[in-house]
Amino acid sequence: MTATFQKYILNFKRPSGTSRGIMNSKETYFIILRNEEKFGIGECGILRGLSIDDRPDYEEKLKWTCENISLGEEKLYESLVEFPSIQFGIETALKSLQSKNPFELFPSEFTRGKIPISINGLVWMGDKVFMKQQISEKLKEGFSCIKMKIGAIDFKTEIELLKSIRKEFSASEIELRVDANGAFSKNEALEKLKILSDLKLHSIEQPIKPGQWQEMALLCEDSPLPIALDEELIGIFSEVEREKLCSTIHPQYIILKPSLIGGLRGSDSWISLVDKNKAGWWITSALESNIGLNAISQYSFTKNTTLPQGLGTGSLYTNNLESPLEVSNGKLKYNPNKKWILDALGFSY
Repeated sequence: MTATFQKYILNFKRPSGTSRGIMNSKETYFIILRNEEKFGIGECGILRGLSIDDRPDYEEKLKWTCENISLGEEKLYESLVEFPSIQFGIETALKSLQSKNPFELFPSEFTRGKIPISINGLVWMGDKVFMKQQISEKLKEGFSCIKMKIGAIDFKTEIELLKSIRKEFSASEIELRVDANGAFSKNEALEKLKILSDLKLHSIEQPIKPGQWQEMALLCEDSPLPIALDEELIGIFSEVEREKLCSTIHPQYIILKPSLIGGLRGSDSWISLVDKNKAGWWITSALESNIGLNAISQYSFTKNTTLPQGLGTGSLYTNNLESPLEVSNGKLKYNPNKKWILDALGFSY
């Protein structure tokens, strides 16, 4: 078996705003495995400025991984504990290689095109006009769950935008989630959560910056609005530390981004812990290309969750790899009649 890696730059159709700034492009890496006639591919979806493995030796570690592919999945996974995005890339590349179809990692009614996955429509940060335009587009596209990123513009303006949706659609018609990306200060967070709760929102992701476990625990206890941990899970490598976080904070939900938390195994670990604590969860892509999104979506479907997932990022780029993944009426579908086109990577399948 041979292993190589390839860097690829994904270009956004339009600049995408988060509380950490504006993104015009995003780099990613593919691990490509070959064993005689068989082929496998996995994505190492690093997110600069957020991934714990955003380090100067990242490509060096990728090179080491490819050179030591013969170690096998167990040993490689253990050796890559500080590189969760490479853990995700290698476990999905090996799964791809072992599969009858390298793009059908978890055969199911989803990959057969029979059952779609409910997803949320994502509204990016921007000025009031831009955010209102996005909200309108998502409603027209048939989404019944909208996730709005907040914290970049005036809070009062954001509340007005949310109120404008609620005037038109009740909580039973449209589920609203907000993601603060840690934008609130610990002193103002509870007051803002009370204001947001009046709008009958489903939940808020990461109201304050990660690493403040005691403050977050108090918020989860006192907040009238359910809290979902997101960035809080990044960099928590051991099962002991993960259990400690859950038992300290007692979140209502957690958000799983496999590329940031140790791949599919890391996700399984977190799911097992929060299930014990009677908390909820959903899975979100971390701006991967369609290769990573495909693996995450198929994995998500196997978990039989009924909550809308955060898997609608495939259409963000001008140069994403063409795939059978399609978004229609607020759902992610897999169209088995469509082919994967990998010409952009310099080879065809």
